[in-house]
Amino acid sequence: MTLSTAIQPRPWRMPRARVIFSALGLAIGGLMVLPLVWLAMRAAQADLATVIDMFTRPRTLQLLGNTLALVVCTLALATAMALPLAWLVSRTDLKYRRLVNILAVIPLATPGYVMAYALIGLSGNFGFMNQVFGFTIPRLQGLSGATLALALYTFPYIYLNLRAAFAGLDQSLEEAARALGASPREVFLRVTLPHLMPALMAGWLVVGLYVIGDFGAVALMRYEVFSYAIYIQYSVMFDRVYAAWLALMLITIALSVVWWESRLREGAHYSRTGSGAGTARRRMTLPPVFQLLGWGFVALVVLASVGLPIAVLSFWMVRLDDLQAVMPALVRAFSQSLSVAVPAALMAAAMALPVAVLAVRYPSRLSTFINRLAFVGYAVPALAFALAFVFFSLNAARFLYQTQVLLVTVYALSFLALALGPIRSALYQARPSVEESARALGHGPLSVFARVTLPTIRPGVVAGMVLVFVIAMKELPIAFLLAPTGFRPLSITMFSRTSEGMLMEAAPYAAAIMLFSALFVGFVLRHDKKAG
Repeated sequence: MTLSTAIQPRPWRMPRARVIFSALGLAIGGLMVLPLVWLAMRAAQADLATVIDMFTRPRTLQLLGNTLALVVCTLALATAMALPLAWLVSRTDLKYRRLVNILAVIPLATPGYVMAYALIGLSGNFGFMNQVFGFTIPRLQGLSGATLALALYTFPYIYLNLRAAFAGLDQSLEEAARALGASPREVFLRVTLPHLMPALMAGWLVVGLYVIGDFGAVALMRYEVFSYAIYIQYSVMFDRVYAAWLALMLITIALSVVWWESRLREGAHYSRTGSGAGTARRRMTLPPVFQLLGWGFVALVVLASVGLPIAVLSFWMVRLDDLQAVMPALVRAFSQSLSVAVPAALMAAAMALPVAVLAVRYPSRLSTFINRLAFVGYAVPALAFALAFVFFSLNAARFLYQTQVLLVTVYALSFLALALGPIRSALYQARPSVEESARALGHGPLSVFARVTLPTIRPGVVAGMVLVFVIAMKELPIAFLLAPTGFRPLSITMFSRTSEGMLMEAAPYAAAIMLFSALFVGFVLRHDKKAG
């Protein structure tokens, strides 16, 4: 052996663990994106003249206008409820603020289509208002009904972001503006509001994406937007090409919202630039009159978002002749919901693990790319995502079409981002030195992951599974398109009976959905308490 051969450096090798996790991450990303390619291929079967006709149809323009109007109106109403609540809890000495905080989050237990059911149950000669108070109100429907149902459900997302922003805002900036002669209105508009914009945009992004992809509330309120039209074109009109183009338009709108939100955040800075410490947080003292006004606003929001669905559900539940007779069907629907929610939660956690490990332990351009692919299913509207898998299964994997396996897989991919967040956070907090010690003792990458990493991040894995489980239990649009024949989980049964005017028969299923959604609210409140 020559000296030159002896000192020749060993060829560089990518760590075996990185190769394994990269391969798994790319496979998951491919599974996420491949059906969208089939959706585009299905849409491409139309010739140019047909495509131009689809884009210029009055109905298409009407759907676009209706969708944008619903998003704007819902965001405006949800913000009008969330902003005062966040200010009262964070900046004033309003009594029982912790109770207000809980009451402001509880509406997350009432999905949009259940809130729409409650609003519908108010009206008519046999509705709650006429039977209890003796006067009839017209049936809520269209833009106003859909806006009210969605805003009452989604405003807590904006509230949570705003409350955190108020807590982190340096009050010395506002005091400096007041010392310079600015009025309270000018301080709010020129100092406070600009510093709240990141939180507002984060909340608007979540709510806007949900509203764009909502199906249940708009269908019950008979308001035609893209998501509802996609379902009609696919299931009733059997115009698959037009349904594919509508789905692509809906995806484009959703991605445009994500792009718009990210561009608005670019180059924005909201931190202190001067020296010195910020002032301690001080609360505004509310006189008795304003205490009453504050609680009056809280009561109005809580009665509309919490009291309304509980009262209407109780009203229809009491009118049931024989609840015992309903129980077998309710238990069957519940078990069918469980049969997809549990494996979907397990699969989502299993998919999120390699993506999270790759992002935290092996950061690179590839890991960033895979991490972004993991959020595609959550960003793409649910109905469009499900339709993509319909076309994919029909053309490339017909044995999966209308099977429970496909439904569980799409659930896992769609909610993968929910499982990824807690797992990634847990990995950031786990010490890499423990894993390095295990490798030094001779353990391979899979052994280190199974014996060291996984037990350490178990709380994050469980949290991610709980999120996916609860969301899957009440999911509606994906189930509507992909459910096997005869598969009737809680969401489909409740929606179908409500759309047929069978409000009394739908009540037990709506109540069951609210009870299980309360698990999600409990998780949010528990996490919020730890964060606080």
